[in-house]
Amino acid sequence: MMMIVPLAGEISFYPFNESFRISFGTPTFFFFLLLLRNIPAFLSGVIIGILVVAFRMTLGLLFFGDDVSDLFQFHYPTFFYYFTFGCFFQLLRVNHNHHSLLLGFLGIILEMLASTAELAFQYIAFSSTFTLADMWKVSFIAIFRSYFTVGFFNLMRLYQSRLREEEMRKQNEQLITLIATLYEESIHLSKTLINSENITKESYRLYQSLKNLKNNNNQPQIDPLCEKALKIAGETHEIKKDNQRIYIGLSKLISNKSFSEYMDIKELLNIAVKTNKKYAHSLGKNIEFLLDIQGSHPHYHIYKVLSIINNLIMNSIEIMTEAGIITICVYRLSDCVEIKIGDNGPGISPKRRDIIFKPGFTSKYDKNGIPSTGIGLTYVQELVERLEGKIMLQSKPEINGAIFTVRLPIQHLIQKG
Repeated sequence: MMMIVPLAGEISFYPFNESFRISFGTPTFFFFLLLLRNIPAFLSGVIIGILVVAFRMTLGLLFFGDDVSDLFQFHYPTFFYYFTFGCFFQLLRVNHNHHSLLLGFLGIILEMLASTAELAFQYIAFSSTFTLADMWKVSFIAIFRSYFTVGFFNLMRLYQSRLREEEMRKQNEQLITLIATLYEESIHLSKTLINSENITKESYRLYQSLKNLKNNNNQPQIDPLCEKALKIAGETHEIKKDNQRIYIGLSKLISNKSFSEYMDIKELLNIAVKTNKKYAHSLGKNIEFLLDIQGSHPHYHIYKVLSIINNLIMNSIEIMTEAGIITICVYRLSDCVEIKIGDNGPGISPKRRDIIFKPGFTSKYDKNGIPSTGIGLTYVQELVERLEGKIMLQSKPEINGAIFTVRLPIQHLIQKG
């Protein structure tokens, strides 16, 4: 404000006489007062008034060689313009939250008061004349400048609001993607909990069997085996308890009610596409996504649907070379929703179609020849079966690439009433 207002004040014209100027300094000052809410307007008026007078005197000395006393007498009334504007801005408690029409009207009042103060001191300084017709001109200019400033300020606030909204949308998308990933991990973790419980039971049964064998046959050499079986049971039980604590924490995070767990299918697919476009880009691949949504759909559970779609899309991206097309189709079939995800990649050979859903199977290797985990499709199948659905693969000679079809009962994806 201290730099811009004096400079903006030099863009001006003189409507009445050679001493009263109309410049861009006033709307700029008004704009900054609305913008910089934490700075007292009174203080701003004093500082800016001094700086404007000093700046104009400096220009007069440098370019015209005028006398300092003459320059001061000519320019010091301008100080009272900014001083009066700042004082009344603070006294009237002008706030950017006021309605635009009221804010513009207050700006007109402030400018009229400030102009009157400046003209009064010009009359004292060098008896400048000012008529009623001139006051009408000042009023007209004040109306224009005030509402121009308010309009520009509102445009800036609208732009900032849209930027914040866009940022919030991006953050929400990232949060949804993150929680969808956590949802997947929680499914794996719940399976691990069951396995840990089974291992604990079996280890303890083995311990009991060994103990009975020792007591029945009086074989002390079995004691170390009994201790190992009991130790395995105890350590597995500890692992189960640790995993249970993690699972409870994940479940609380996933079911946080501070945001909706259900979303329109179009928004869901847009999130999946944006996320996987970034993933494809990170792999140096140019993938085009085609969406097709048919039928009327309720809001679906974000993490259940997104987990399935993301895994299938990522598989398609990884299996394709430098470029390709992935098609995502969603259909409403009575009480079911059918999701088809196809690609124009190399497809899946007949001998592998029966084993692609088995844990550990993979045809994907990194640049160092290290295979992937091979649990993506296993997880998808497990989640689909949990939801009482079906997953099918189409990869025939007449089909370019592969198509995974997932059919899910809608009742397991919608919010219960």
